[in-house]
Amino acid sequence: MTGTTVPGGPDAVPGDPGAGTASGGPGESVPDPSVTVPHTPPGGPGTAPRRRGRPPRAESADTRDRILDAAREEFSERGYDKTSVRGIAKSAGVDSALVHHYFGTKEQVFEAAVEVAFAPVLKGRQAVLDAPLEEVGERMTRMILGLWENPVTRAPLLAIVRSAVNNETAAGVFRRLVAGQLLRRIAGRLDLPDAELRAELAAAQLVGIAMIRYVIKVEPLASADAERIVERVAPVVQGHLTGR
Repeated sequence: MTGTTVPGGPDAVPGDPGAGTASGGPGESVPDPSVTVPHTPPGGPGTAPRRRGRPPRAESADTRDRILDAAREEFSERGYDKTSVRGIAKSAGVDSALVHHYFGTKEQVFEAAVEVAFAPVLKGRQAVLDAPLEEVGERMTRMILGLWENPVTRAPLLAIVRSAVNNETAAGVFRRLVAGQLLRRIAGRLDLPDAELRAELAAAQLVGIAMIRYVIKVEPLASADAERIVERVAPVVQGHLTGR
């Protein structure tokens, strides 16, 4: 057997195909200390290392919006009592800790969801407040019924109303937002001793109609033409605000 070279033996040269094969058996390679192997991140070649710290701002905004969308759906389908932070997180595809990170408690998630749902009201309130006093009733009626007529804004409003009817915590959030952002501002224009009561009666008129038409769906109000409802209700709302 003279003249035979054993792979990996003393005659082997680094880089030679036979180099680095252990004597323990075929196919068991031993790393050559003279060769530098590039580091491969966990997860295999091409896998980017996991980022640490806070996510980028755009990603944070997207996650926050996803949580809010999930919260509105959960509150709408289950109501306030049966909705949990864990359920919202599962629906949004995130960890519960992220819900707490962005919003805090379940009540605070609900309040944030209500604020988003009421954004069109807050955006449109200036048109009501800027109207001549004798037109505020009609403007207010058109704004509120318009939100209920639009399927996009109706869904979150249903979530709010259903939760507020069945839970005092949810009702408190609803009251704070409606009273603070809309009714008190309308009352401020009336210059009457019972201005806040008048504004609340006007709101009660519209909320009652919304409940019967869109939530309970009592006929013939549920299928009546929206413009006809405005024509009949707006003078009543105006009467609450400025009537004697």
